[in-house]
Amino acid sequence: MSEDKTRLEKDSMGEFKVPENAMYGASTARAVENFQISDLRFKRTFIKSLGEIKRACAVVNGKNGSLEKKIAEQIAKSAIKVMEGEFDEDFVVDIFQTGSGTSTNMNMNEVIARHASLEIGEEVHPNDHVNMSQSSNDVIPTATNIAVAEELYDLMINVESLIEQLNIKAEQWKGINKNGRTHLMDATPVSLSSVFSGYAHLVDYGSLVDIYVDLKESLPIGGTAVGTGVNAPSDFGVDVANEINDWWGGDEQPTDLPETQWHGEYTEKVHTVRWKALQGDERFAHQGSRDIIVRTSGELKALAVSLYKIANDIRWMGSGPVSGLGELKLPALQPGSSIMPGKVNPVIPEMMMQVAAQVIGNDTTVTFAGTQGNFELNTMLPVMAHNVLESIEILSNGIYAFDEKCIQGLEANAEKMLENVEKNPILVTALVPKLGYDVAAEIAKEAMETDKTIKEIVLNKGLMTEKEVNEALDISKLV
Repeated sequence: MSEDKTRLEKDSMGEFKVPENAMYGASTARAVENFQISDLRFKRTFIKSLGEIKRACAVVNGKNGSLEKKIAEQIAKSAIKVMEGEFDEDFVVDIFQTGSGTSTNMNMNEVIARHASLEIGEEVHPNDHVNMSQSSNDVIPTATNIAVAEELYDLMINVESLIEQLNIKAEQWKGINKNGRTHLMDATPVSLSSVFSGYAHLVDYGSLVDIYVDLKESLPIGGTAVGTGVNAPSDFGVDVANEINDWWGGDEQPTDLPETQWHGEYTEKVHTVRWKALQGDERFAHQGSRDIIVRTSGELKALAVSLYKIANDIRWMGSGPVSGLGELKLPALQPGSSIMPGKVNPVIPEMMMQVAAQVIGNDTTVTFAGTQGNFELNTMLPVMAHNVLESIEILSNGIYAFDEKCIQGLEANAEKMLENVEKNPILVTALVPKLGYDVAAEIAKEAMETDKTIKEIVLNKGLMTEKEVNEALDISKLV
């Protein structure tokens, strides 16, 4: 077998072999050789965001005279090609690499430089031209902010849709009551409508909107190596942020978040916020520490915990059909067993629960990585970016599937729930004001032992009239 064809490329350390058709250069090839750790690579959104930064920086460097106009314009054009995904196969560096993400920054610089050089027929240098007025130490955190904000936007749309569907179910199921449960044991009745309305409140995403705003208003670009802005014009970060705003449409950027009774104020925040670069000493806080990404991951974890609870409740309420609770009928999507014909499992709730578990695990990684802000730089930038972006992606996709393939098709088994409520010995709680706790406890005990209803026992003992019992045990007054 013949070896793959290569070409020689040169960087500051000397010559290095690079695959003949690769758009990247020697620095990237060295990283590929050094970091053969996993098959994990930066996500498309991150590469797109990094390309956007290179485009904006080239435009600013061209406008302020730091970069020759022809070169600046071609770098911007080549960066747009990157943003559009034309060179995705050339972004080959492992997530587990140098803690600043320098290898990925150089991967981007080299791809853009080579394409630009080929287009204009003269050398465009990855460091001197594409990376002008920048450092990996401000570029990678900035790309993370942009990518995370973009993905959060889509996640919030899916959460909004889930809230809407949960509220639709709550409206549909008014008047349907079920046994409440504490400690997995029967408790006093609750309204199925209230349960699902509670779920809708549980996944309220106001804190994610606040995170979204903070991400957009705290771009570290312009801080360069250590936060001082060395080798960059003093207003470079502000100019780059403004250029990104102009490219994205600024405050005219449309939003797909629907106006609702609950979330109209969130829509306004998302609609009006603009990209802003950090100034002065703020840069030290956001390059030496990545607390904003830790906070983002923490909010994603909180959302995951809520989704786990909702999915697990629905899974339990749909259990059966013979020996389970059987309160809800879940959509039948696929065979549930390779050995038991006719078995249908709660596959979508279980998917959602596994997504939640992964997000909780990712948060542990992000939290620990956030502690590694050694002096002027956090040195776990790539793994933080990867984990938080993965959490957003799987939450967003998981919520979409949970909404579409489970929540929307849920049916209430009203007869089963009413039957269970009428048999519930804990209904005796409603009689405590009339009979006292101890007498009520004896009635509950007898009901459980004899499989009789509370009403039957009270009437048999002559403790209350039928009218009094009916009034006291009126379910509509207990929920």
